[in-house]
Amino acid sequence: MSELRFRVVESAFHARAKEVVVPAERPSEYFGKYVFNREKMFKYLSSTVYAKLVDAMDHGAALDRNIADEVASGMKRWATELGVTHYTHWFQPLTEGTAEKHDAFVEHDGKGGMMEEFSGKLLVQQEPDASSFPNGGIRNTFEARGYSAWDPSSPVFVVDDTLCIPTVFIAYTGESLDYKAPLLKALRAVDKAAVEVCHYFDPSVKKVVSYLGWEQEYFLVDEGLYAARPDLLLTGRTLMGHEASKNQQLEDHYFGAIPTRVAAFMKDLEIQALELGIPVKTRHNEVAPNQFELAPIFEECNLAVDHNMLIMSLMRKVARTHGFRVLLHEKPFKGVNGSGKHNNWSLGTDTGVLLMAPGKTAEENLRFITFIVNTLMAVYRHNGLLKASIMSATNAHRLGANEAPPAIISSFLGTQLSRVLDHLEESTDEELVLLEGKHGMKLDIPQIPELLIDNTDRNRTSPFAFTGNRFEFRAVGSEANCASAMIALNTAVAEQLAEFKAEVDALMDKGETKEAALIQVIRKYIKICKPIRFDGNGYSDEWKAEAERRGLDCETSCPVIFDNYLSAESIAMFGSTGVMTQVELEARNEVKWETYTKKIQIEARVLGDLAMNHIVPVAIGYQSKLIDNVYKMKGLFSAEEVGKLSAENLAIIREISERTAYIKDHVDAMVEARKVANKIEGERAKAVAYHDTIAPMLEQIRYHIDKLELIVDDQMWPLPKYRELLFIR
Repeated sequence: MSELRFRVVESAFHARAKEVVVPAERPSEYFGKYVFNREKMFKYLSSTVYAKLVDAMDHGAALDRNIADEVASGMKRWATELGVTHYTHWFQPLTEGTAEKHDAFVEHDGKGGMMEEFSGKLLVQQEPDASSFPNGGIRNTFEARGYSAWDPSSPVFVVDDTLCIPTVFIAYTGESLDYKAPLLKALRAVDKAAVEVCHYFDPSVKKVVSYLGWEQEYFLVDEGLYAARPDLLLTGRTLMGHEASKNQQLEDHYFGAIPTRVAAFMKDLEIQALELGIPVKTRHNEVAPNQFELAPIFEECNLAVDHNMLIMSLMRKVARTHGFRVLLHEKPFKGVNGSGKHNNWSLGTDTGVLLMAPGKTAEENLRFITFIVNTLMAVYRHNGLLKASIMSATNAHRLGANEAPPAIISSFLGTQLSRVLDHLEESTDEELVLLEGKHGMKLDIPQIPELLIDNTDRNRTSPFAFTGNRFEFRAVGSEANCASAMIALNTAVAEQLAEFKAEVDALMDKGETKEAALIQVIRKYIKICKPIRFDGNGYSDEWKAEAERRGLDCETSCPVIFDNYLSAESIAMFGSTGVMTQVELEARNEVKWETYTKKIQIEARVLGDLAMNHIVPVAIGYQSKLIDNVYKMKGLFSAEEVGKLSAENLAIIREISERTAYIKDHVDAMVEARKVANKIEGERAKAVAYHDTIAPMLEQIRYHIDKLELIVDDQMWPLPKYRELLFIR
């Protein structure tokens, strides 16, 4: 095995950048080349059908099934001109990935031959086997039917020879079995609630859009080195490996010159992403060695989620053509930064107003404060749920260290905005609203300069930070589907805005002016949600104690955190907004607990196998060499001299015996602990058992393996080391 290590190290060291063929056109000309966007729709559809389809996309109008055949025909004509031969319903089951089943445009022609056909029925609806995907018990093998249904708001696209149709995925009984269906419902809920609040300021607003700009962090590892690490291959992270002498402590990788092989990968990825309509904009080195980031221009939330799922798939594909493997695990390497996927979230109106951006007048700033404070209220009331929405067995390794936010949800606002909210809280209603005769109301709200956009300091330990004209939800993991966090956040804000409007209307019914009613409720909310505001060091023990005193969710056990989905508050919130039923929430939690158990179970099996058939044999082999050396020394030197000259070897021999014995004993204990846990009834209890008893054993065993790595002959060590994985590029 050590021979394999050195072969792949040498191969990786000599690898060179692959030449990338750049299109002759400018990026703006080939952007969306493989997307059935509005330009293609206008070309391939009749004007009547085009208008109906655009109305469905822009305003959520019901789509007449009668036009489906013409839409399908137009899509097929466009796709076949690109050489497409197959189609698939592309959906997002509860696996954190995407799913697709490819069918050819092939039907019998009734004359012994075949013809290519694609009907509206095939476009609109398919029937995947629902029991074969995670469903939390909603569907059984003997009642497997599920439906995938076309989402017209996300454009169809082509990958290789296949027409990909974004769809929702639901059970035969109507429950959602994916991320897209509840996301669309959450976006509709926040649209409705936000429009009604916007009418206090501008009655012409007809639609509010939730925007998302994700920042995808990732690691690249040479494919040969990756293949020589079974733990990376099977779990996505290194289950063992001592830190390299140099890692990120010199801070010389962040924003550094992009390595040539990586730059070629990035260029190839960006070209293909742009052709698929993904507006990628930013690329750079991240903090950890061999860690990088890709970010697009923000988009409407549903489309942004689809594009992120597509880009992760594309990254895996393009990386292999450049001799890399992309690592999307949140913590593939111990001791250096993990990878997140910051979700930059905001709301905007169809009149062109960003609701999270400060204005130029007092009235505009009142609108700004209204949406900021309601967002803070939503985050405060549902901080445990928001944490549950980003929690996973993989992200749990990242949170709370190496520049990742802690596992306590709080919001950083920056000095200026905090002062504004403090001023509103401390002033009386009379001080804030002053009557100015015929000129109407003067709102004593401090002018918030446009400079605010660039004047909010960064707090890298804040999970939910205000960054000028948006909130940055930084706790989301790199491997996650953004939809999970966006469902929770948009639903929470929708519920909060609806309650805000009800309270304001109630005050206005009692005779209060609109401005006075708005300010009274805002001041009340500022006081209530103050515990969620925190601008300090989220890593400190003092903050953990303070957060608990504030009543914030401080739970750290991943399976227990999932309980937040089934709290009375969460069930009421999802139910009142029409996003998810209690049955759906219960099913999703079953999936979350089962997935957590399986991931820890796989890691335990892989670590046990590697420990016993890779590490321990090599350590004992090296120990045998040392023992042989000690015996030979006895033939050359006196007993007194041997005692001095072989003292170090004898100490290493003893250390190897102690550490290998510990490893073997604890691997055996871990196997027995798994057997006990596997007999537990109920997915939650089983997941808790894996978290409490088995997950800690992984770190205990790893500690002794990593110590062995420091003393065993480097020529014998079987697995690529951190210095090779992180610094050969």
